[in-house]
Amino acid sequence: MKYIGAHVSASGGVEFAPINAHEIGANAFALFTKNQRQWISKPLSEESIRLFKENCDKYGFQPEYILPHDSYLINLGHPEEEGLNKSRAAFLDEMQRCEQLGLRLLNFHPGSSLNKIATEDCLSLIAESINITLEKTKGVTAVIENTAGQGSNLGSEFWQLKYIIDRVDDKSRVGVCLDTCHTYTAGYDIVNDYDKVFEEFDKEVGFNYLRGMHLNDSKKALGTHVDRHDSIGEGLIGKAFFERLMQDSRFDNIPLVLETPDESKWAEEIAWLRSVE
Repeated sequence: MKYIGAHVSASGGVEFAPINAHEIGANAFALFTKNQRQWISKPLSEESIRLFKENCDKYGFQPEYILPHDSYLINLGHPEEEGLNKSRAAFLDEMQRCEQLGLRLLNFHPGSSLNKIATEDCLSLIAESINITLEKTKGVTAVIENTAGQGSNLGSEFWQLKYIIDRVDDKSRVGVCLDTCHTYTAGYDIVNDYDKVFEEFDKEVGFNYLRGMHLNDSKKALGTHVDRHDSIGEGLIGKAFFERLMQDSRFDNIPLVLETPDESKWAEEIAWLRSVE
């Protein structure tokens, strides 16, 4: 079964996210548990936590199909001590918020070398950051999102994802989220080489580590390393790919989350994706 949703607003409190997801016909969703553009946010209130759980129960959202996203400021591979420590503290806070909400996944962009350290050194720092955080938390899986490889951002190549996973001590609490736009603009031709790309993913990383996907069309061309999402069927990836994905059982039973730019189309996009399952 496919679990499809979108990254919905949690404006006014996390408890509104499941309501917003229900209104677009979703059975999965993503959210920010705090302001994604601030280092520090006030703690979740007991009331917000209670209402979030109640609303998830009310609308039938299970923790396995909710994919919270951490702050965009965090860089777990930061080459400088101050930036690294700040990022690790913020990531721990994000993980603890997920624990409080009874969630089991936390999606994050791996990090950036800022062109100041070698790629492998940065990837090793990311793995170390994950290990430190997992030791201080329980029940939440660190879900590494592949990137488009823009600038000095790492995680655009499958081997880099595997490099991090190999260095994480608790393999049961690390996973991957594949973003379709990022995969395409990173240079993997999911349109013309669908089987080849996912065979390579399985060989390099393993479908056993796939914990979620972001479903986005792309405004930018294959291999451009530019991260610009488009609505389903309106970009360079096109509807045929998404139709094939929806009929592929390898993507069953994980959250499939839209991050497409026109939220007024989310209900329509979800309905279309369901229609081609």
